[in-house]
Formats: sequence, C-alpha cells, structure tokens
Amino acid sequence: MALRLWASSTANALRISVASTAHHHSPSCSLSRCFSTVVEGLKYASSHEWVKHEGPVATIGITDHAQDHLGEVVFVDLPEPAGSVGQGKSFGAVESVKATSDINSPISGEIVEVNTKLSETPGLINKSPYEEGWMIKVKPSNPSELESLLGPKEYTKFCEEEESH
Repeated sequence: MALRLWASSTANALRISVASTAHHHSPSCSLSRCFSTVVEGLKYASSHEWVKHEGPVATIGITDHAQDHLGEVVFVDLPEPAGSVGQGKSFGAVESVKATSDINSPISGEIVEVNTKLSETPGLINKSPYEEGWMIKVKPSNPSELESLLGPKEYTKFCEEEESH
C-alpha cells in the first residue's frame, strides 16, 4: 500500500514537472534559426557563403544555414590552387543527398590554397562549416568587395526573411 501511494504521488509529481518544464522550454524561434549558427567577425554573401579575412588571405566556405538546407554533403568539387575566382562567380559545387549546388565566391582573387581534406571527408562541411569545412583560401584582388557583403546581424535577418517566404 505504501509503495502504491509513493508511486502514485511520484507519477503525479512527474506529470506536473514535465508539463511545467515543457511549457518553459518551448522554442521561441524557428527551427532553422535555432540550429543555424552565424559567426561574429565573418562576412556573408546572400548566396550563403562566408568570408574570413585575415591579413593578406581570405578563407571562404558555405554557411551553417546552407549546409543545413543541403543535408548530408557527399561530394565537393573544388578548383585547383593558383587559379582565380570572381565575385559572384561559381568556383565549385557541393553535392548532397538532396541536391547539387554551385558555390559562388563572395570576393575576387587568386586561389592560394584548397581544402583537400574535403575530397576524402566532405561531411566536414556539415560537421564544422566555419572551421574544418572551409573550402578555399584567396588572396583578394579587390578588398573593397568585402564592404558589399553582409555582417552577422544582416545575414541572420536575411535568412529569417528568406525562411518566411
């Protein structure tokens, strides 16, 4: 009898606890916003590529938002080093289980390095789009192009508006 009473009161307490906890933890943002990361200090293109400009070199990759929409990345087609890229021009492609998408360069410049790890492990783009999943490093030919790109707040707003349509 004591055990049944304890079990009953525990079950009631748990139901109350679960109900009140569920109410307090309901997401206050859309799923895409909750799970996509935008990093401070980077610049973003409306085509969902990012740029990290450090000294004479700019690192380029696709955003967390882009990889999230693509799904599991299974193949990456990247250019050879020593080539050049133009702002807004395609320099490669990402193939996922859902689709194949062109990758556009947010800035113009000479390719000084390509992330060769992506040919063997394309999933790095999903796992770490801003660190291990970078795609190319470029010596910018027109650094002022960076000023035409979006900052983190503008890019977040752009993604929210895109999702609402």
